[in-house]
Amino acid sequence: MLTETDTRARGLADLPAVETDSLLQLIALCNADPRPEKIDAGVGVFRDSEGRTPILKVIKEAEQILVDTQESKSYLGMAGDKRYTELLRPIALGRHAEDPRIAGLQTPGGCGALRLGFELIATANPQARVIVGTPTWPNHPPIIRAVGLQIVEYPYYDREAGSIRFDAMVSALKEGRPGDVVLLHGCCHNPTGADLSDDQWDEVTRIVVERGLLPFVDIAYQGFARGLEQDARGLHGLLDVCDELIAAHSCDKNFSVYRDRVGTLFLKTGSAEATARAMAHVSQRAREMWSMPPDHGAAAVRIVLDTPELKQRWPGELSAMRDRINAVRQRIASADPRLAYIGGQFGMFSMLPVSKEQVLALREKHAIYMADSGRFNVVGLSDAQVDRFVAAVVETLNA
Repeated sequence: MLTETDTRARGLADLPAVETDSLLQLIALCNADPRPEKIDAGVGVFRDSEGRTPILKVIKEAEQILVDTQESKSYLGMAGDKRYTELLRPIALGRHAEDPRIAGLQTPGGCGALRLGFELIATANPQARVIVGTPTWPNHPPIIRAVGLQIVEYPYYDREAGSIRFDAMVSALKEGRPGDVVLLHGCCHNPTGADLSDDQWDEVTRIVVERGLLPFVDIAYQGFARGLEQDARGLHGLLDVCDELIAAHSCDKNFSVYRDRVGTLFLKTGSAEATARAMAHVSQRAREMWSMPPDHGAAAVRIVLDTPELKQRWPGELSAMRDRINAVRQRIASADPRLAYIGGQFGMFSMLPVSKEQVLALREKHAIYMADSGRFNVVGLSDAQVDRFVAAVVETLNA
């Protein structure tokens, strides 16, 4: 006879503990630190010279237009704001904007686009492996594993040398099987800041075609490295020669609408008919996960891009953010020869050649917070904090 204990169904109380995201833990630690001089170089948002994350002027004006003109909060449908996606095509896709084999839809941030794209891959080819360089954005592997796909890792970056291990990348791609997916950072590699050169992009593209791989491009920081067109060069080159491609695009950073979660999934197949079929699957997956994406942020971006005066001003505000990123990089790079590599990298992030123990020492002694890997946000620093940050890092490297 079964006892009550034997027959009790498992419930929510039986769930195993979850290992908290290390970056979220870092934010909590920094927030709890009472020292007024603390520096938060961990959280991934742009900050201006005074340490603020401002709302772009064009976004503020677009939001006012939205308040004044929006007549309904009714559903838009699974594709979200279709005009937003249409206006984004020339920015993200460049010369391929009019290609009928490419379709897109709005997603909750770039993260939503990544999940939706990998859901599609798992539906089309459950045996596909995903070739991922390490280190990569910490949320990439969990998203890939969540849809049941296997990850094949290769070493992308040499932290001591501050450079890409391109030979290892090429070797990994040449071992790829037809149908395997290669995950590529479009620009401003997170967490290293080390981007492929134009020649390296060309070599990667050649191997992708030669091996029959499916490129999945995560382009979350377009405009933060060299400019809108230049930052999408690798993506555009792949679109030139690949019949199939998936791209996860984010406006969260280049429009500074982080909390509004503004992303887009683009996909290309060999024909408009096949793309329409794939998009039907994408729409079904979107329906199952979030049904409809949030509207406000995408609507604001759409108004900016659909209003000539605002559209003309937006690249100037984006350029100002990019100029600050590059100026802080040069300031850090010039402080010590061991940090010179930072001046040749792009985007908000770089990795310091420090151990986990040294990161802890920076936190305890200097109230400087960064990821255990040594990844830090270059523009997590106000202008007044740069010298103290560099002095503390140099002292730690000398210890």
